[in-house]
Formats: sequence, structure tokens, C-alpha cells
Amino acid sequence: MMTKEQVLEKLKFDVELRGLSKHTQDEYYTKAKIFQNHFDKPATELGEEDIRTFLHYLTVEKGLTSGSVNSYNSGLRFLYGVTLNINLNCKQIPRHRRKRKFPDILTQEEIQTLFTACDNLRDKCILMTIYGAGLRLNEVVCLKVSDIKSDKMQLLIRNGKGGKDRYALLSQSNLEILRDYWKAYLPKEWLFYSRVNSATHITSRAVQNIFHKYLKKSRITKNVTVHILRHSFATHLLESGTNIFHIKQLLGHSDISSTCFYLHLLNIESLNATSPLDMLPKMEKSNG
Repeated sequence: MMTKEQVLEKLKFDVELRGLSKHTQDEYYTKAKIFQNHFDKPATELGEEDIRTFLHYLTVEKGLTSGSVNSYNSGLRFLYGVTLNINLNCKQIPRHRRKRKFPDILTQEEIQTLFTACDNLRDKCILMTIYGAGLRLNEVVCLKVSDIKSDKMQLLIRNGKGGKDRYALLSQSNLEILRDYWKAYLPKEWLFYSRVNSATHITSRAVQNIFHKYLKKSRITKNVTVHILRHSFATHLLESGTNIFHIKQLLGHSDISSTCFYLHLLNIESLNATSPLDMLPKMEKSNG
């Protein structure tokens, strides 16, 4: 019989063996640990019905979002299917259908207000880099100085979502503030270092705190997270007429359907479209 710690060690070995991204490794490990601690038993003593009970608890009592519950689902399926080599009836542990709501996009004026509110060069540089290149949160925190390719006006994004490398857009304004930042802070390996642990990069939580600090300072009342900067990047590019296939490449989407979501966010006025009803020949008004 395995202990809780032995289960986690074997899981750690399995995710490393498959070369899963560091983010996925941490996610699976954390989810399995929480699951075992919830019942105070090793996973070897828990089964399908316990997984169902746990997922129901996360949904109903904890009130987690569909995306969060699905991340637990994925982690537990890996734990049992791979680490413990136990076949689960996946129909008994269904994934949530994600209800995707339209995010409250920041206008370009609000983006400018947010940047103006930044009274710290490092903080402003981080937020401008996220918006300027349309980066995910974990992508900006893991940037290295060597990832700035100023000769090609590109940022190298290493090990992005799905373990893929890609090049992101490096704008002239972004390059200029990055140069000012480099002169002031002289970063060596990581572009943005942690203030708590100077040996590693800034954490995702720290970037979230920075965003909300200046969101409040700029008096923007929209209920948004730092990821809205990536959404706004894509939407503003579409509104300016950039081809959606080019935006797909810049965002690092593997499926064009993910990028097409931004079509729903477009301001109708920016489409400059005419209804086909107005293209019909004018009809005489009836007297009735």
C-alpha cells in the first residue's frame, strides 16, 4: 500500500517522464495533493465514487468555475489512468461544458489611462509588454533577457501553452521602455526578477497584484483580470483590420476557432458594415 507522499512522488516522476510543461506538472501535483488531503487518504484507497464526490464538492460547495473544476478533473484522470494504472469510467466523471462569457474589453483610452497611472518603471514595463505582445500571464513572467530579439522586433516565447515555442510581436514603444528598464535595473537572466527571491523570476501572483493596483489607481471599474490585456490586444488588432490568421499566429493559438472568439468582441461600428436590407431597391410606402 502506498502512502500519500509515495503517490505524489510517482506522479511527479510520470509528468516529468512525459515532458509535460512545468505549469502542467505543478497543476497535476497540486490537484492530486488537494484531493488526497480532502479525504486524508492516499489515492490508492480512493476510487471513482470518491472522485465524483470531490468534483461535486468543488462545484457546489466551493463554487469553483467550470474551468477550475475541469483542471482538477484532468489532474485526477492522469493520476489514476497513468500513475496508478487504473481505468476510470469517464462517463461517471464528466467534464463541465465551459460557459464562455464575453470579457469586458478595455478600450484603447482605458489602456492608456492604466499605463499613465503606473508610477514605477518596472511595473509599467511588465503591463506594456503583456498588452504590446498579447502575452499570457505565465509567458511574461518567464521572459528572459535573451528572448528580446530587437533586430527582428520579436519576443521569443519559450514553452508556451501546449509546450510550444513561438515569436510574439515586439512593438517600437515596447522596445523603448524595455531599453529604459534594462538601463535602470540591469537584469541578467530573467527579464523581470522577483522582489522576494532575487534568484528567480517574478511570480504570476505578483503581476496580478501589480495590474489590480494600477487598475484601481486609474479608476477603471470594469471587473477584469490581467488576462484582459491579452484579450484587448487581439480585439484592438481586429478592429484595426489585422487579418485573423495573423492574430492566430501572434497569440499562439493551435486552432483558429480559439481566435475566432474575438470576432464576437468587435465593436460593430468598426466593421463599417451595411445591412443587406439597405441594399435592396427602395420600396414605395404603403398608404395603409
